Amino acid sequence: MRSFSPPSRLAFVGFAFIASHSRQNSCSVHSFAPPSSLSSKSTDLQKLHPARFSTHIRANDDSSNGSNNDMSNKSINLPTITAIGSTILTISLLFQPILPASATDYASFTPEQRFISEAWRTVDNAYIDRTFNHQNWFQLRQDALKKKYKSMDEARGAVETILSSLGDRYTRYLPPAKYDSIVNAATGNVYGVGVELAQSKEAMRVIASDVEPNGPAAKGGLMPKDVFVEVDGVRFDDGKATPDDVAVVVRGPEGSKVGVVVERDGNTVDFILTRAPIKITSVRSYMGEKSGVDGKVGVVRIKSFSGTTADSVKSELESLKKKGAQNFVLDLRGNPGGLLPGGVDTASLFLEANKPVVFVVDKKGVVDAQTTLADGIDLDSPLILLVDKNTASAAEVMTAALKENQRVTVAGEQTFGKGIVQTIRQLENGDNGGVAVTIARYETPQHHDINKQGIPVDIKASVDCGKEDALACLSKEAFRKL
Repeated sequence: MRSFSPPSRLAFVGFAFIASHSRQNSCSVHSFAPPSSLSSKSTDLQKLHPARFSTHIRANDDSSNGSNNDMSNKSINLPTITAIGSTILTISLLFQPILPASATDYASFTPEQRFISEAWRTVDNAYIDRTFNHQNWFQLRQDALKKKYKSMDEARGAVETILSSLGDRYTRYLPPAKYDSIVNAATGNVYGVGVELAQSKEAMRVIASDVEPNGPAAKGGLMPKDVFVEVDGVRFDDGKATPDDVAVVVRGPEGSKVGVVVERDGNTVDFILTRAPIKITSVRSYMGEKSGVDGKVGVVRIKSFSGTTADSVKSELESLKKKGAQNFVLDLRGNPGGLLPGGVDTASLFLEANKPVVFVVDKKGVVDAQTTLADGIDLDSPLILLVDKNTASAAEVMTAALKENQRVTVAGEQTFGKGIVQTIRQLENGDNGGVAVTIARYETPQHHDINKQGIPVDIKASVDCGKEDALACLSKEAFRKL
């Protein structure tokens, strides 16, 4: 454990909401190294892991037609950061400096109008689609600022309307509670029940994607795939709730009680759980054997990606090899992403030098090409990635990097398909929440855009085996050596 001064910027592709409450004034993290931004400042990535990968920038013509930003910058004062699990909505986050409205706006507008102007300007400055969904983006601002608002709630509704016109579910207004939920999920120690929240792709319901062993939820009987219906009297069964909506209510002070109602196999099940500090374990491993496969099999389950994931996976691989493992499975089922450098670094463990990993393209068409710089630690062992429809974002970056460099067999079912990156920006010092904005997209090593498409598997396989029994999902044919 070590203390550090939090960076002004944190790049996430995919983000986890652990149902928890942030402990304030904590300044300890687990071996966290701040990642780079995903823009032209790509050299920061080399500073983090100079032996693992390099970056190259290519600038295309600037097609931006957004307005110029004349706003001064202020830094966000965030508590220390610790990388934690992810939701299937997997908003990839990039904490940015606050961008306040101009002095002229602040002098002439009401508080509600200033808030609308700041939200619009923040999105205008960062949004990747410079056509703004082929509409008159500036006119939306003008129309909104002509109106008089009786309350800040009305102004927030106006911002929600403006952002919904972009047709991008990931670019949206975050009310104060939701904004705090996202920040708290990435900062400090956590108080909650130890359940990871995700969104089912079909019914758009919030589910328990995983339950932390020995946490209050596990001890109380809550199980993975349980569907959240109600938490402390707040209903979440309308198909509109997001994981952070649920997380806001599930989190609370240490030792307090929370009532949870879930659906399971067509029935409702009630729980009264006691919130407690939660320690997140994102990488686990175990040994196994598979009939028809030569040698023992080592399985490494990666629940999400953080700045330390690659080191954890390396350690687990070394441990498994000492136990006699000759074949390996990386279980990425339900992994919604996390820190992009975590996915890149982990992929680089299995790739030769000078292999492309991912291309990140910003609003101006600037391409950040990330390639491996040195050989990884395992270039030859038979390797399988087990994925499912909830494998997303940074987990898809890793999957595509290994698949398109012919290093793995990908088994399971087609992945989620999230190939875009968001930023979360605070508004008015957080008193009025913030906005999540899509600021970049990424392409696979072969320049495929997997957004809304996903990554097809090499071998279709069941994904319903237990979290600690991935081998039950795989046939012996999946273990063919590449």
